[in-house]
Amino acid sequence: MAQKKAHEVDSWLTRPASEAVIVLIYGPDRGLVSERAAAFATKTGLPLDDPFSVVKLDAGDIERDSGRLVDEARTVPMFAARRLIWVRNAAAQKSLADDVKALAADPPRDAIILIEAQDLKKGSPLRSTVEAAFSGMALPCYADEARDLESIIDDELRAANLTMAMDARNALRRSLGGDRLATRGEIQKLTLYAMGGGEISLEDVKAMIGDVSALSLDDAIDAAMGGNIAEFDTAFTKQCQNGSQAAQLLAAATRHLHNLHLMRGDMESGNRNASAVIASARPPVFFSRKRAVERALSGWSADALMRALARLQSTTLQTRRRPDLAVALARQALLGIAVEGARVNARR
Repeated sequence: MAQKKAHEVDSWLTRPASEAVIVLIYGPDRGLVSERAAAFATKTGLPLDDPFSVVKLDAGDIERDSGRLVDEARTVPMFAARRLIWVRNAAAQKSLADDVKALAADPPRDAIILIEAQDLKKGSPLRSTVEAAFSGMALPCYADEARDLESIIDDELRAANLTMAMDARNALRRSLGGDRLATRGEIQKLTLYAMGGGEISLEDVKAMIGDVSALSLDDAIDAAMGGNIAEFDTAFTKQCQNGSQAAQLLAAATRHLHNLHLMRGDMESGNRNASAVIASARPPVFFSRKRAVERALSGWSADALMRALARLQSTTLQTRRRPDLAVALARQALLGIAVEGARVNARR
């Protein structure tokens, strides 16, 4: 099968196989898809700013003009030995899948096909065609793990000739992930701010990325939804000590569960997975929360989310009647959701 596992992709991109002339790079992390596509395009050795050597197409245009990709791939290059046909924004377009199938059956001699796609389910026509083709290679891109984030941070620090204090690194790491371009952009913004200082401090991170302790409200909600009772209690207590009111905590949790319920409905009605729904969410999910939201969407049913929402709404009413017990009531309600989250995890 012409495909790589997620952890094998970077290694393959350093030395792409010469027989791979149809390369599909897909996944929910659109920034990582784009970055890896650019890396592969560079490896072709073609001048990427030359319109005679590189043809950039949108998948929507191919869908409206059936056969366009085949025609471009069969066109004899005038000023180079071969051309790069670079397709962006691919998804479930039928005409694109049909064109790729035709090219996989009879690979082009003078062209390389590079396709950037959103998350594609196993068995989808485009992904299946490329994976089954001798001339194809399918490369998945998923959200950065801790090891990937450390590598990106190190790369950008090395390029800027800077070091970073450990407390600053820990704070920065908590604010990153989910989208490779957004991650790299945040780090580059930080290194530019600290340029000439030698070492990046925690104060630098707070100034440019934001005070990470302020994320503890989201931490409390995500911990509750994930069934992490101890983490929830720590984050909830910290937020209360920072001066947050019970009304703020309950309102934020209610908004979050309402959004989860809407996204869960999109999953079930559109037969899409959690990562695809999150990628298209509006307003977008903050990138540092995407993994927690994906786990919640995958585990919590629509009915369970409605029960949790009803609990929060009832608690909000109680806190208005008894403001002296507001914090205790909010803790009890969110703790109940954390217990339910633990049950959800146990069933998975």
